[in-house]
Amino acid sequence: MEKYVKRTQKDYNMSFKLSVVKEVESGQISVTAATKKYGIQGRNTVLNWLRKFGNFDWENHTPSK
Repeated sequence: MEKYVKRTQKDYNMSFKLSVVKEVESGQISVTAATKKYGIQGRNTVLNWLRKFGNFDWENHTPSK
């Protein structure tokens, strides 16, 4: 049985975060599927990355320019 290891934001490098954001935004994978595929602890982690690094304007709910 594998021991569960809690991951933190520091465990993910910038290129990894950007690749997950790109994959989700391009429609290749859903947020939930990304968490399972990459072993990310929760949906909110990916949602935060999308807000920080994605091409979507979350305040106006429109794609960023």
